[in-house]
Amino acid sequence: MGRLPYFFLTLFLATIVLLVWLTRQYDAEEQQTTLLTDVLWMEQNLRFQLDRNEALLQQIGPELLLSAGRPSGQTEAQLRQLMSQDRGIVRVLWLDQDGELKGALPPAQDRGLVGEADGAVPSESVMTLARGLGRPVYGPAYPVVNDRYHFEVHVPAWSDDAFLGVVVAVYSLSDLVSRELPWWFSERYRVAVLDPDGQEIAAKSKIAPLASHLSYTTPFDPPGRGLMLQITAYKGETRWVLVLLIASIVLFGTVIVWSTWQLRRQLARRQAAEQALRRESAFRKAMEDSVITGLRARDHEGRITHVNPAFCRMTGYSADELIGATPPMPYWDPDQIDRTLEVHDNVMAAGTPVDGLEVSLRRKNGERFDALIFEAPLIDAEGRDNGWMGSVLDITEQKRARELARQQEERLQATSRLVTMGEMASTLAHELNQPLAAIASYNSGCINRLDASEVDPAELREIHEKIGRQARRAGEIIRRVHDFVRRSEPKRETVDLNAIIVEAVGLIEADARKRRMRITTELLPNPPMVTADPVMIEQILVNLARNGMDAMRSTPAALREVRIRTRSTGSTMEVQVCDCGAGIDAESAARLFQPFFTTKEEGMGMGLNICRSIAELHHGRLTFEPNPSGGTIFILSLPVERQ
Repeated sequence: MGRLPYFFLTLFLATIVLLVWLTRQYDAEEQQTTLLTDVLWMEQNLRFQLDRNEALLQQIGPELLLSAGRPSGQTEAQLRQLMSQDRGIVRVLWLDQDGELKGALPPAQDRGLVGEADGAVPSESVMTLARGLGRPVYGPAYPVVNDRYHFEVHVPAWSDDAFLGVVVAVYSLSDLVSRELPWWFSERYRVAVLDPDGQEIAAKSKIAPLASHLSYTTPFDPPGRGLMLQITAYKGETRWVLVLLIASIVLFGTVIVWSTWQLRRQLARRQAAEQALRRESAFRKAMEDSVITGLRARDHEGRITHVNPAFCRMTGYSADELIGATPPMPYWDPDQIDRTLEVHDNVMAAGTPVDGLEVSLRRKNGERFDALIFEAPLIDAEGRDNGWMGSVLDITEQKRARELARQQEERLQATSRLVTMGEMASTLAHELNQPLAAIASYNSGCINRLDASEVDPAELREIHEKIGRQARRAGEIIRRVHDFVRRSEPKRETVDLNAIIVEAVGLIEADARKRRMRITTELLPNPPMVTADPVMIEQILVNLARNGMDAMRSTPAALREVRIRTRSTGSTMEVQVCDCGAGIDAESAARLFQPFFTTKEEGMGMGLNICRSIAELHHGRLTFEPNPSGGTIFILSLPVERQ
């Protein structure tokens, strides 16, 4: 029996909803019937007007095509009647049986006025079809100036079974739609013409009705060719009787439902309050027990008032051991008591920064761990500040992982440099062999002079100066290789990008000569200084320059040039490495910086990925863009040192 009132209430509401739905359904069907009737009238009216124009064109066609000069006054009057504002015709042309323009009204000299649409069916095809069928044929709609559309009707003209030509009437879609329909139709409906793609190309009004109103689409035939007429009803007159009936039913049902709901609310309020309290407590406890973040509440004296299980597991102390504890806390690191106490006092005074505060703590078993702490004011139900609620995250493993990732990144960068030097080994060996061979040759010359007792101190001095220059050249090559491949901790220092570029060019110019390529530089004089690791930046430039040379393998020898230039944009310094290769296709561009993606048969696919990582480590960017003269431009952007 307890559920019986709810059953009858539900039945009553369902009856009201059904009644309202039936009423609206009947009204919608009545409006749909009215719309279809009006659309049928509009179609018949447009068809009648087009048929009447066709008949008049067929009547005056022979006279237009047989007259040698200007048509007679009666025929011209009929033409002007055709072009009156309520018919939609903007031009009439007549063409002979060969398709040559014989005359037009308004006058025209351009045969191209027939079938102006780009890509439309040629007027000769429409004319041929009209001649073959022996009746008027409509052409496709085509755009003209001011976003307007025209279409044509080709009416064949005959004389004693002889084909004379065609009379072409050019209709304006917008004029036909806007002037053929009476005011009462335009007041009720919006008429639009859609092309075969569903795009609106002409309309009676620019005011669009609401999307929810009635709409009907029908083929526009003639002219056909995929054109559609879309008729959309504007908002009709308000049916006050129906509105009042529906409003009364809804109001009556709402009052009953509201009364029942109020009664149910009064009966259930006490039970809901009790359940809400138990549910909130259980939910809060379950949430605290499930999270891995340590939660700790403290009053303004720093005394711990609450901890969750995650915080107990993190420190190794039980809740009974922690609640009520005051500084120094049992989980503080004994070796950092003073610093931790200072941090504690600052937190109690102003909270923690937005990105948290990192401290070192110690578990009950003596194990040290790193923690990230966030503090927020602890506000009670009355809005009073009762202390601080802290979230504690154990970031020990996270810091270890970051350090391991950093070390792996350094090893990968060093390996990449070694691979680069391995690829250049034969070239560097050749470069070293030249000064060493020269030293050996000069040394043999000196020995020969000494054995022959023909000692000229000036000549020996010149030879020894040459030996010294060759030795310094070999030493410079070895120094550059050593600086490039050595593995060391990243170091930031104030550097001149121009000097790094000169070092990089000196390292790879031997490889460039071997490949019969040129490396040119356009360096900004007195550029702003940047803070960077010079070896890492040199690694980027060497990698980009060698990639540029690889990209120009199939480029004619006269065009094989890698150009390195610098420029300042105010807050950043840019180094541009330009090549004249084949460029980068869209598919490769999307994956260019991904690990292990390469376009070289012997490549590892890590070079550009490492280069971008180094750039981002220096708070910079590595991007690329097409070279206007062919090839690719890689751009390394680094922030300048603040003065």
